[in-house]
Amino acid sequence: MIHAADVREWRNRDVLDPESHKIGVLETVYVDTTTDEPVMATVRTGLPTRHRLVFVPLGNAIAGPDYLKVGYVRRLVKEAPSIGTDGVLPADQEEAVFKHYGLPYQPGAAGERQLARR
Repeated sequence: MIHAADVREWRNRDVLDPESHKIGVLETVYVDTTTDEPVMATVRTGLPTRHRLVFVPLGNAIAGPDYLKVGYVRRLVKEAPSIGTDGVLPADQEEAVFKHYGLPYQPGAAGERQLARR
């Protein structure tokens, strides 16, 4: 299991797929608002003049000395919902990220968001 304290050290690490293909660079980690455990990250991809942030789940992620290996192939991650490097994920688009990866989405009982940026 990945602990929230560890993720502070991950920023700017390379993010790799299961076959060690580079997807991009880790930008931000999102935690589940009910458990405060890391569940999702944004990865900076694209050309230097046109970066974007794509979302990738952290389930089964492996942290190495200078990389983070996620359990999803590069193509799937690059096709995931994205935001601009200065943007935020609107609440009404949060479910689409989970759906893209075939993961269940459960907003809070009062309708609050599942993800919080750390």
